Amino acid sequence: MARDRREGLEIKVVNPPAAATNNVAVETSPATATRRRRQQQRASFAEFRPFKLWFPWLVPAIVVANIALFAISMFINNCPKNSAYCLARFLGRFAFQPMKENPLLGPSSLTLEKMGALDVSMVVHKHEVWRLFTCIWLHAGVFHVLANMLSLIFIGIRLEQEFGFVRIGLLYMISGFGGSLLSSLFNRAGISVGASGALFGLLGAMLSELLTNWTIYANKVAKSSLVKQAALSMNDVSIMSLVFLHLQFAALLTLIFIIAINLAVGILPHVDNFAHLGGFTSGFLLGFVFLIRPQYGYFNQRNNPRGYAAPSAKSKHKPYQYVLWITSLVLLIAGYTSFSFIMITK
Repeated sequence: MARDRREGLEIKVVNPPAAATNNVAVETSPATATRRRRQQQRASFAEFRPFKLWFPWLVPAIVVANIALFAISMFINNCPKNSAYCLARFLGRFAFQPMKENPLLGPSSLTLEKMGALDVSMVVHKHEVWRLFTCIWLHAGVFHVLANMLSLIFIGIRLEQEFGFVRIGLLYMISGFGGSLLSSLFNRAGISVGASGALFGLLGAMLSELLTNWTIYANKVAKSSLVKQAALSMNDVSIMSLVFLHLQFAALLTLIFIIAINLAVGILPHVDNFAHLGGFTSGFLLGFVFLIRPQYGYFNQRNNPRGYAAPSAKSKHKPYQYVLWITSLVLLIAGYTSFSFIMITK
């Protein structure tokens, strides 16, 4: 700053900051501005989620509970005390029953029955209905519990993140009950344990969820204004829609293939495939009831990307979703009621 005494004027000299100069240079560069705009569009598209994610804690808790109950069953079994020959006898009370008795490396059938395995005679004649639920928390051996818990982690955590612990917890328990119910009708000799029915219920629910919410994943999301912005670099919005549709069909075929493989495994000896079928059917119907999504016109405002104005319409569902919801609920109630009556009177 300098002062001119003759004219009585004060002259100020201010140097522009470097950041401002750089901003001017960036704004005057068309290529840089276009590149930055596209990067912002891609970032907004990547952050776009119409529904919030839940923190998954129930599925890990179920996994821990199943492993803990298996350890308890091995402790109660106490093979060295009750059997002349045990596998891995150095484990003490946790030693396994002989391979001829239990090839899955686990406790005896007597121990599992004491802890709540499904025994139809106990359910019918002694009215121990609770066995229809407790049997899904028990496992016949190490291989059995590991296979089921690994499957539960891969399947259940994703579902709990998407739909929350209440709906997934109810789906898991009711599907397990459905598997036990069908198993009790066709497998009346011997006992049955395992969470396979509940796991197949989750698989069935994944399939029905994909079908009932198909328009969300295909039409509504792929045709939203946000996807149109992300498709500017491709110069064709229809390409993005086709990509979404292709991914949906690929996910559907992959899921059907996984379900078919798991049902085929049920043909093997000592595998209760009726529990698998009962759990899968229950979960498939329950998916239409519990996992229904509101259609376009509703988005969680907290999860919207910046600059995206969501419609203010209320939560609405497609007519076919209501039809599937009512039909599935009626079939579930009728099926459970009739199967329970047949099991008691048979």
